[in-house]
Amino acid sequence: MIDYSLYLCTNSEINIDYPLEYCVEQAILGGVTIVQIREKGKNYNEFFQIASRIKKVTDKYNMPLIINDNLEVAKNIKADGIHIGQNDISCLEARKILGPEKIIGVTVTNLSEAKKAIEDGASYLGVGAIYKSTTKKDASVVGVDKLRKIADYSSIPVIVIGGINKNTIPMLEGIKIDGYAMIRPILAQENIIDSTKELKRLIYNNKKSLDV
Repeated sequence: MIDYSLYLCTNSEINIDYPLEYCVEQAILGGVTIVQIREKGKNYNEFFQIASRIKKVTDKYNMPLIINDNLEVAKNIKADGIHIGQNDISCLEARKILGPEKIIGVTVTNLSEAKKAIEDGASYLGVGAIYKSTTKKDASVVGVDKLRKIADYSSIPVIVIGGINKNTIPMLEGIKIDGYAMIRPILAQENIIDSTKELKRLIYNNKKSLDV
């Protein structure tokens, strides 16, 4: 059973004071449960080198490693899965190539896209952007109402992305969310371990409210 609760997406340009693999390890020590390598604008070799270094860290902690949108890198480093958007390789095609055991996450923005991703064999849905994101400024905002509809319908885990941070996590209390994906609220902090622990606490509080 994959724990998607605190989902770290990487960006090697956010914290230039420390190597990315160090930052990822600090985040894992703080409570991150899954890591996605998301390195937009990198060529294959750059992406592969970053992914190879991070995989050593995730392997050390037996942490699932997902590759964003790069099937070749995912195959070549033997990642646990891939995350794709609506304009990337189709979920059906990715599943044919990767096989039944790999994790495939699909970004969705509405109930129709969510239904198709589930039918096509997605492992989880990445729903967003929930709020305006500083990382992905061109992402359309899904909003809480559409998120709630998708979460109520979905038979697979739902991960929220876009504008998720310590201020917005409590605003999502009461919605069936399995994971919260973030970059800056984890990697851009001076003390990554403490910041991650705080996010973990807020996520736990949201989950606790659903269990009542």
